[in-house]
Amino acid sequence: MINYFWFALIGISTIAGIMNGRVDLLNHAIINGVKDAVEISIGLIGIMSLWLGIMRIAEYSGLIKVLSRALYPILRPLFNELTVSNQAMGAIIMNLSANMLGIGNAATPMGIRAMEELQRLNTDKESASDAMCMFLVLNTECVQFIPTTMIAIRAVEGSEDPAAILVPILISSLGAAIISVMATIFIRKTYRRFER
Repeated sequence: MINYFWFALIGISTIAGIMNGRVDLLNHAIINGVKDAVEISIGLIGIMSLWLGIMRIAEYSGLIKVLSRALYPILRPLFNELTVSNQAMGAIIMNLSANMLGIGNAATPMGIRAMEELQRLNTDKESASDAMCMFLVLNTECVQFIPTTMIAIRAVEGSEDPAAILVPILISSLGAAIISVMATIFIRKTYRRFER
């Protein structure tokens, strides 16, 4: 779906550039954009390697498991149909823990496994269950303790203090997660009321 969006955006920009007689600016923007993308990507290699290494150490040291144990009491009321021993709950906690620490590579397989387990438990295979919707919201609006990618991009672009965004991102992601969970619960209760 996102590919169609990007294709449409590029197509509309090209047509607008041609119609306004700004083909030279369009070509200039394309060439500069490609050059900047390559420079940023190459600059990110070292910084991302460092952060991913630190995150891998956190994963192997058991930090994610500690975070998982701390998260269970918070997540339990949101997924009241799941038990601590349930495979779906374990995958949800591991996914959210990895996302919080910025380990997206480790989070993705756990997210897929969590959705597969939730679908297996789902009684109506044609629609998403409440647990699936809540997991999707939490995964999308995950609280970020260490936003490794943003720190890396800021470092590549020459920021004097790339990690200065830690507190603002923590506050904004926590606020977004709380509001999203509240909205999901409100919509769920409203839908149940109209369903009756």
